[in-house]
Amino acid sequence: MKIYQDLLDGKAKLGVIGLGYVGLPIALEFAKRIAVIGFDINPKRIKMMQKGVDPSKEVEESEFKGRNIVFTDNIGVLREARFFVVAVPTPVDKFNIPDLKPVLGASETIGKVVKTGDYVVFESTVYPGCTEEDCLPVIERNSGLKMGVDFKLGYSPERINPGDKKNTLRNVVKIASGCDPIATEEIAMTYELVVDAGVHRAPSIKVAEAAKIVENTQRDLNIALMNELSMIFDRMGINTYDVLEAAGTKWNFLKFSPGLVGGHCIGVDPYYLTHKAEALGYDAKVIAASRFINDNMARNVARKVIQHVLRNAPDVNKARVLVKGVTFKEDVSDIRNSKIIDTVKEIQAFNIDVDIVDPFAEPDEVEHEYGLQLAPADGRDYDAIVIATPHAPYKALMPEDLYALCRPTGLIADLKGVFKGRITERDYWSL
Repeated sequence: MKIYQDLLDGKAKLGVIGLGYVGLPIALEFAKRIAVIGFDINPKRIKMMQKGVDPSKEVEESEFKGRNIVFTDNIGVLREARFFVVAVPTPVDKFNIPDLKPVLGASETIGKVVKTGDYVVFESTVYPGCTEEDCLPVIERNSGLKMGVDFKLGYSPERINPGDKKNTLRNVVKIASGCDPIATEEIAMTYELVVDAGVHRAPSIKVAEAAKIVENTQRDLNIALMNELSMIFDRMGINTYDVLEAAGTKWNFLKFSPGLVGGHCIGVDPYYLTHKAEALGYDAKVIAASRFINDNMARNVARKVIQHVLRNAPDVNKARVLVKGVTFKEDVSDIRNSKIIDTVKEIQAFNIDVDIVDPFAEPDEVEHEYGLQLAPADGRDYDAIVIATPHAPYKALMPEDLYALCRPTGLIADLKGVFKGRITERDYWSL
């Protein structure tokens, strides 16, 4: 168990490439036990981390203290590592086609620093086969080395859940895989340094890649069913959450709820699987249908709000809507693939003014990513309020707080049903 022992003995360093929501927590956790090099191509982010600040606002400043870690954007420093972990994002483009530029760019970087005897482990979510068929050739071409002969390759899918302080890296089972049994065991033992819940040894890299895709595709399918039920029940005039509460009394009922499916996992990963299926000549109809339903929910929300405003606003030409929450989930600052943006732009297309507020989102990031400006504070006399992301401060509001913001003829669209049964003096709707 050479590399594992060398890491423990301080004879080798572990390098993490990509220090975002996934990479930084992993790097800091390993740095409790072994020497770590944290590498990112963004010098601004590196400077913040060198000062003990997480640009993603997920890791507390105290977590940086006493860690054996060096943060750098210098590839020369990264070359000192012998065990590399790749944790860069894997998004889709505007056509929902997998964008492999970040992971291939990281592979090129690896190719410039990998040495004989080194290990390379990818954590970025990809379709089955991507690590070996797309990333490996880039590494070998840039390094002149061969996998299995000169270095070992592996895959260990990330299971980081932004904003979740309960299901953390340490207490969630990790999956590890390698290019051969020895590599799998070395990689698994290395991860066991930081994962108390244990490490599952997958029989191949492709199996580990597929496992990650299946985790999020399964959730996407179940949420799509809830969203479709929500649209059906809305036409029936019954509340979806009332239905789910009643159905949930059965022991084997799976408790999912409707909602906007954004972020960098559930709303993205299934497209990697359908892309690979299509390349193999298979049309993944069920997965594609779920993606269609979930991708269109934001516009369904917009249509509900628009219909109410057009029918009830005292002056449609001066109609105003307030959207509370722009991050993709509650109590995080991550705005990547936030579906409420589609709702906002659909409402604006009807010449209805929209104010957006969010206590967690960075105004500069929202403007850069979506061309939208956050309002400094709530206004008054709105014709509709959309509670899109149920942040803790929004959950703490009283119905009277919302009444004060909304006209008597206004609508309170509470997407996650936080105020179900409590709004009595305004029109109320939830998914």
